[in-house]
Amino acid sequence: MSFVRQALQAGVHSRSLLIPASTRPSLYSIALRSAIAQSRLIHSSRTTCAQHDHHHDEQHTESLHSDMKLLHGRYPKTPLYADLNSNANIEKFKTGERAIDKAVHLFFLTEIMRGMWIVIENFFRPPYTIMYPFEKGPLSPRFRGEHALRRYPSGEERCIACKLCEAICPAQAITIESEARMDGSRRTTKYDIDMTKCIYCGFCQEACPVDAIVETQNQEFSTETREELLYNKEKLLANGDRAEAEIAANLHADHVYR
Repeated sequence: MSFVRQALQAGVHSRSLLIPASTRPSLYSIALRSAIAQSRLIHSSRTTCAQHDHHHDEQHTESLHSDMKLLHGRYPKTPLYADLNSNANIEKFKTGERAIDKAVHLFFLTEIMRGMWIVIENFFRPPYTIMYPFEKGPLSPRFRGEHALRRYPSGEERCIACKLCEAICPAQAITIESEARMDGSRRTTKYDIDMTKCIYCGFCQEACPVDAIVETQNQEFSTETREELLYNKEKLLANGDRAEAEIAANLHADHVYR
Protein backbone atom coordinates (compact mmCIF):
# COMPACT_ATOMS: atom_id res chain seq x y z
CA MET A 1 0.00 0.00 0.00
CA SER A 2 2.96 2.31 -0.56
CA PHE A 3 1.11 3.90 -3.48
CA VAL A 4 -1.81 4.83 -1.24
CA ARG A 5 0.56 6.29 1.34
CA GLN A 6 2.33 8.37 -1.32
CA ALA A 7 -1.03 9.57 -2.64
CA LEU A 8 -2.13 10.65 0.82
CA GLN A 9 1.13 12.51 1.39
CA ALA A 10 0.66 14.26 -1.96
CA GLY A 11 -2.82 15.28 -0.82
CA VAL A 12 -1.51 16.67 2.47
CA HIS A 13 1.17 18.70 0.68
CA SER A 14 -1.51 20.08 -1.65
CA ARG A 15 -2.91 22.10 1.26
CA SER A 16 -0.11 24.58 0.79
CA LEU A 17 -1.44 25.28 -2.69
CA LEU A 18 -4.11 27.88 -3.30
CA ILE A 19 -6.85 25.33 -3.93
CA PRO A 20 -10.36 25.78 -2.58
CA ALA A 21 -11.41 23.51 0.27
CA SER A 22 -14.32 22.18 -1.75
CA THR A 23 -11.95 20.63 -4.34
CA ARG A 24 -9.58 18.89 -1.85
CA PRO A 25 -11.74 15.70 -1.41
CA SER A 26 -11.74 15.22 -5.17
CA LEU A 27 -7.88 15.28 -5.21
CA TYR A 28 -7.79 12.68 -2.44
CA SER A 29 -10.15 10.40 -4.33
CA ILE A 30 -8.25 10.75 -7.63
CA ALA A 31 -4.89 9.91 -5.99
CA LEU A 32 -6.39 6.97 -4.12
CA ARG A 33 -7.98 5.56 -7.26
CA SER A 34 -4.74 5.82 -9.24
CA ALA A 35 -2.80 4.05 -6.46
CA ILE A 36 -5.32 1.22 -6.31
CA ALA A 37 -5.19 0.82 -10.11
CA GLN A 38 -1.40 0.57 -10.09
CA SER A 39 -1.40 -2.03 -7.31
CA ARG A 40 -3.99 -4.12 -9.18
CA LEU A 41 -1.90 -3.94 -12.38
CA ILE A 42 1.24 -5.20 -10.56
CA HIS A 43 -0.72 -8.02 -8.90
CA SER A 44 -2.20 -9.14 -12.22
CA SER A 45 1.27 -9.21 -13.88
CA ARG A 46 2.69 -11.35 -11.05
CA THR A 47 -0.22 -13.76 -11.32
CA THR A 48 0.30 -14.08 -15.09
CA CYS A 49 4.02 -14.87 -14.64
CA ALA A 50 3.25 -17.49 -12.01
CA GLN A 51 0.68 -19.15 -14.23
CA HIS A 52 3.15 -19.17 -17.14
CA ASP A 53 5.88 -20.81 -15.00
CA HIS A 54 3.43 -23.42 -13.74
CA HIS A 55 2.34 -24.20 -17.30
CA HIS A 56 6.00 -24.54 -18.38
CA ASP A 57 6.71 -26.97 -15.51
CA GLU A 58 3.70 -29.07 -16.49
CA GLN A 59 4.93 -29.27 -20.11
CA HIS A 60 8.44 -30.31 -18.94
CA THR A 61 6.95 -33.03 -16.72
CA GLU A 62 4.79 -34.34 -19.54
CA SER A 63 7.78 -34.51 -21.92
CA LEU A 64 9.82 -36.35 -19.28
CA HIS A 65 7.04 -38.92 -18.80
CA SER A 66 6.80 -39.41 -22.56
CA ASP A 67 10.57 -40.00 -22.78
CA MET A 68 10.35 -42.56 -19.99
CA LYS A 69 7.56 -44.38 -21.79
CA LEU A 70 9.58 -44.37 -25.01
CA LEU A 71 12.59 -45.89 -23.26
CA HIS A 72 10.43 -48.59 -21.66
CA GLY A 73 8.94 -49.42 -25.05
CA ARG A 74 12.27 -49.52 -26.88
CA TYR A 75 14.26 -51.43 -24.26
CA PRO A 76 11.81 -53.71 -22.50
CA LYS A 77 14.52 -56.10 -21.31
CA THR A 78 16.44 -53.41 -19.40
CA PRO A 79 14.00 -51.52 -17.20
CA LEU A 80 15.08 -48.22 -15.73
CA TYR A 81 14.17 -49.24 -12.21
CA ALA A 82 15.60 -52.69 -11.54
CA ASP A 83 14.34 -54.71 -8.63
CA LEU A 84 17.19 -54.96 -6.15
CA ASN A 85 15.59 -57.92 -4.43
CA SER A 86 15.24 -59.99 -7.60
CA ASN A 87 16.79 -63.44 -7.75
CA ALA A 88 18.84 -62.59 -10.84
CA ASN A 89 20.92 -60.08 -8.90
CA ILE A 90 21.50 -62.56 -6.11
CA GLU A 91 22.43 -65.50 -8.33
CA LYS A 92 25.35 -63.70 -9.97
CA PHE A 93 27.15 -63.44 -6.61
CA LYS A 94 26.92 -67.19 -5.99
CA THR A 95 29.44 -68.01 -8.72
CA GLY A 96 32.21 -65.85 -7.23
CA GLU A 97 34.86 -66.65 -4.65
CA ARG A 98 33.52 -67.99 -1.39
CA ALA A 99 34.01 -66.21 1.90
CA ILE A 100 36.07 -69.05 3.33
CA ASP A 101 38.47 -68.88 0.36
CA LYS A 102 38.90 -65.17 0.89
CA ALA A 103 39.60 -65.78 4.58
CA VAL A 104 42.24 -68.40 3.74
CA HIS A 105 44.04 -66.04 1.37
CA LEU A 106 43.84 -63.27 3.92
CA PHE A 107 45.10 -65.11 7.01
CA PHE A 108 47.67 -67.37 5.34
CA LEU A 109 49.15 -64.58 3.18
CA THR A 110 49.10 -66.66 0.02
CA GLU A 111 49.75 -63.68 -2.25
CA ILE A 112 52.95 -62.85 -0.38
CA MET A 113 54.08 -66.47 -0.55
CA ARG A 114 53.51 -66.55 -4.31
CA GLY A 115 55.56 -63.38 -4.74
CA MET A 116 58.41 -64.79 -2.65
CA TRP A 117 58.35 -68.00 -4.69
CA ILE A 118 58.80 -66.00 -7.92
CA VAL A 119 61.80 -64.24 -6.37
CA ILE A 120 63.39 -67.52 -5.26
CA GLU A 121 62.71 -69.13 -8.64
CA ASN A 122 64.49 -66.34 -10.52
CA PHE A 123 67.34 -66.32 -8.02
CA PHE A 124 68.73 -69.57 -9.42
CA ARG A 125 68.24 -68.62 -13.07
CA PRO A 126 70.98 -66.97 -15.16
CA PRO A 127 70.71 -63.16 -15.07
CA TYR A 128 69.03 -61.30 -17.88
CA THR A 129 71.37 -58.32 -17.56
CA ILE A 130 74.76 -58.06 -19.25
CA MET A 131 77.94 -56.60 -17.83
CA TYR A 132 78.35 -53.59 -20.12
CA PRO A 133 80.88 -52.59 -21.49
CA PHE A 134 82.57 -55.98 -21.10
CA GLU A 135 79.49 -57.68 -22.56
CA LYS A 136 77.42 -56.17 -25.35
CA GLY A 137 74.09 -57.16 -26.80
CA PRO A 138 73.47 -57.87 -30.48
CA LEU A 139 72.82 -54.98 -32.85
CA SER A 140 70.79 -54.97 -36.05
CA PRO A 141 72.61 -54.52 -39.38
CA ARG A 142 70.41 -51.46 -39.87
CA PHE A 143 71.61 -49.82 -36.67
CA ARG A 144 72.43 -46.16 -37.27
CA GLY A 145 75.41 -44.96 -35.30
CA GLU A 146 78.56 -42.96 -36.06
CA HIS A 147 79.02 -41.77 -39.65
CA ALA A 148 81.81 -42.83 -41.99
CA LEU A 149 82.97 -42.31 -45.58
CA ARG A 150 83.94 -45.41 -47.54
CA ARG A 151 86.57 -46.12 -50.21
CA TYR A 152 86.71 -48.52 -53.13
CA PRO A 153 88.98 -51.58 -52.80
CA SER A 154 91.51 -49.65 -54.87
CA GLY A 155 91.66 -46.94 -52.23
CA GLU A 156 89.80 -44.31 -54.24
CA GLU A 157 87.09 -42.31 -52.46
CA ARG A 158 83.56 -43.37 -53.24
CA CYS A 159 81.98 -39.93 -52.83
CA ILE A 160 81.28 -38.25 -56.21
CA ALA A 161 80.12 -34.91 -54.74
CA CYS A 162 76.55 -35.25 -55.99
CA LYS A 163 75.40 -33.48 -52.80
CA LEU A 164 72.24 -35.57 -52.51
CA CYS A 165 73.00 -36.27 -48.85
CA GLU A 166 73.41 -32.54 -48.20
CA ALA A 167 70.11 -31.79 -49.93
CA ILE A 168 68.09 -34.50 -48.18
CA CYS A 169 69.44 -33.96 -44.66
CA PRO A 170 66.47 -32.64 -42.62
CA ALA A 171 68.74 -31.17 -39.94
CA GLN A 172 71.09 -29.49 -42.47
CA ALA A 173 74.04 -31.02 -40.68
CA ILE A 174 76.10 -31.82 -43.82
CA THR A 175 78.25 -29.29 -45.69
CA ILE A 176 79.98 -30.28 -48.94
CA GLU A 177 82.38 -28.43 -51.26
CA SER A 178 83.72 -30.02 -54.43
CA GLU A 179 86.00 -29.43 -57.39
CA ALA A 180 86.79 -31.07 -60.71
CA ARG A 181 89.91 -33.15 -61.08
CA MET A 182 92.28 -33.45 -64.02
CA ASP A 183 90.48 -36.53 -65.35
CA GLY A 184 87.14 -34.72 -65.35
CA SER A 185 85.67 -36.47 -62.26
CA ARG A 186 84.38 -34.52 -59.31
CA ARG A 187 85.51 -35.19 -55.78
CA THR A 188 84.85 -33.44 -52.50
CA THR A 189 87.33 -31.00 -51.03
CA LYS A 190 85.23 -30.49 -47.91
CA TYR A 191 82.82 -32.91 -46.24
CA ASP A 192 81.74 -31.77 -42.80
CA ILE A 193 79.05 -33.23 -40.54
CA ASP A 194 77.87 -31.48 -37.40
CA MET A 195 77.04 -34.46 -35.20
CA THR A 196 75.33 -32.21 -32.68
CA LYS A 197 72.64 -31.51 -35.30
CA CYS A 198 72.36 -35.03 -36.70
CA ILE A 199 69.14 -36.87 -35.86
CA TYR A 200 70.36 -40.26 -37.18
CA CYS A 201 67.50 -40.62 -39.62
CA GLY A 202 69.63 -42.44 -42.22
CA PHE A 203 68.42 -40.32 -45.14
CA CYS A 204 71.98 -39.54 -46.21
CA GLN A 205 72.84 -43.23 -46.40
CA GLU A 206 69.69 -44.02 -48.40
CA ALA A 207 70.18 -41.12 -50.82
CA CYS A 208 73.81 -41.89 -51.66
CA PRO A 209 74.01 -43.69 -55.06
CA VAL A 210 77.45 -45.22 -54.42
CA ASP A 211 77.16 -46.11 -50.68
CA ALA A 212 79.82 -43.57 -49.81
CA ILE A 213 78.31 -42.14 -46.61
CA VAL A 214 77.10 -44.80 -44.19
CA GLU A 215 76.25 -45.07 -40.51
CA THR A 216 78.26 -47.64 -38.63
CA GLN A 217 77.29 -49.65 -35.58
CA ASN A 218 79.58 -47.64 -33.35
CA GLN A 219 77.59 -45.95 -30.63
CA GLU A 220 80.39 -45.16 -28.21
CA PHE A 221 81.67 -41.82 -29.47
CA SER A 222 80.79 -39.47 -26.64
CA THR A 223 83.08 -36.47 -26.21
CA GLU A 224 83.85 -33.83 -23.62
CA THR A 225 83.67 -30.83 -25.93
CA ARG A 226 81.38 -29.80 -28.77
CA GLU A 227 84.23 -29.24 -31.19
CA GLU A 228 85.07 -32.95 -31.14
CA LEU A 229 81.66 -33.69 -32.68
CA LEU A 230 82.34 -31.57 -35.76
CA TYR A 231 83.52 -34.27 -38.17
CA ASN A 232 85.56 -33.35 -41.26
CA LYS A 233 86.45 -35.42 -44.30
CA GLU A 234 89.61 -36.91 -42.79
CA LYS A 235 87.74 -38.02 -39.66
CA LEU A 236 84.98 -39.65 -41.69
CA LEU A 237 87.43 -41.47 -43.96
CA ALA A 238 89.31 -42.77 -40.92
CA ASN A 239 86.06 -44.13 -39.49
CA GLY A 240 85.34 -45.86 -42.79
CA ASP A 241 88.83 -47.42 -43.03
CA ARG A 242 88.56 -48.75 -39.50
CA ALA A 243 85.10 -50.31 -39.90
CA GLU A 244 85.09 -51.28 -43.60
CA ALA A 245 84.77 -55.02 -42.96
CA GLU A 246 81.86 -54.49 -40.57
CA ILE A 247 80.13 -52.05 -42.95
CA ALA A 248 80.44 -54.44 -45.90
CA ALA A 249 79.05 -57.34 -43.86
CA ASN A 250 76.07 -55.29 -42.71
CA LEU A 251 75.28 -54.09 -46.22
CA HIS A 252 75.46 -57.65 -47.52
CA ALA A 253 73.16 -58.93 -44.74
CA ASP A 254 70.62 -56.20 -45.45
CA HIS A 255 70.76 -56.20 -49.27
CA VAL A 256 67.80 -58.62 -49.47
CA TYR A 257 65.49 -56.01 -47.95
CA ARG A 258 66.81 -52.96 -49.82
